[in-house]
Amino acid sequence: MKKKIKIQFLGTGTSQGVPMLLSDHPVNQSKNSKDKRWRSSVLVSWDDFSYLIDCGPDFREQVLRSDIKKIHGIFFTHEHSDHIAGLDDIRPFCYQTGSMPIYGKSRVMDALEKRYDYIFQKENRYPGAAQVIEKRIDDTPLSLHGMVVTPINVLHGNLDIFGYRFQNFAYLTDVKEVVASEREKLKGLEIMVVSAIRNKPHPTHFNLDEALAFIQEIGPKKAYITHISHLLGFHDEVSKTLPENVYLAYDGLEVFVG
Repeated sequence: MKKKIKIQFLGTGTSQGVPMLLSDHPVNQSKNSKDKRWRSSVLVSWDDFSYLIDCGPDFREQVLRSDIKKIHGIFFTHEHSDHIAGLDDIRPFCYQTGSMPIYGKSRVMDALEKRYDYIFQKENRYPGAAQVIEKRIDDTPLSLHGMVVTPINVLHGNLDIFGYRFQNFAYLTDVKEVVASEREKLKGLEIMVVSAIRNKPHPTHFNLDEALAFIQEIGPKKAYITHISHLLGFHDEVSKTLPENVYLAYDGLEVFVG
């Protein structure tokens, strides 16, 4: 049975956030709340279940702002700091529901174990540490509470990372290339989220033109741009230039599928 999915954009910024520190770029001085971007993350919810995609350094503030009460697991796209640096702050959720399942490539789990060794220790654990259950996954689809979740292989420069498809919704961040076989897994989407860091070409991310060409090829009913730096421009000005089914996401935005 098709599920109704709620997507909450907890953050839509690039690795340094917007405004970026020590920058006098006009976008960083903007008073528009839609030009204030925390590090990229979304919460995907259906029925009574909520799963986070990425857990960056702004996680605590994101939870407080969105008044999130439950998280049942975390899907990691990759191991860069802006996607994992909030893991320690899941502790209250662990106290509430027990060990948190975390999903990602084996390489990502190895990086988490190295960075957060005290969380993964089996003996003489620090009593206040977060508790996690590692779910090392490949691109085989998963079934979670009646929802099929399909990992999508994408390239972030030379780094092989995951995007995720939940039913007819897909989230792809830090994308530079998606091979043909993985693009096929994205057909028939109602909503696709994809990153576009700026207007000029970038070695490891789509720029806006590349993201728009990708959206046109995949053909979702609607698409939202995320992982945005100040160099893309003012939210309101860029929004006016986009195709009618493409939108700039912003922090706090909520959309629904199904």
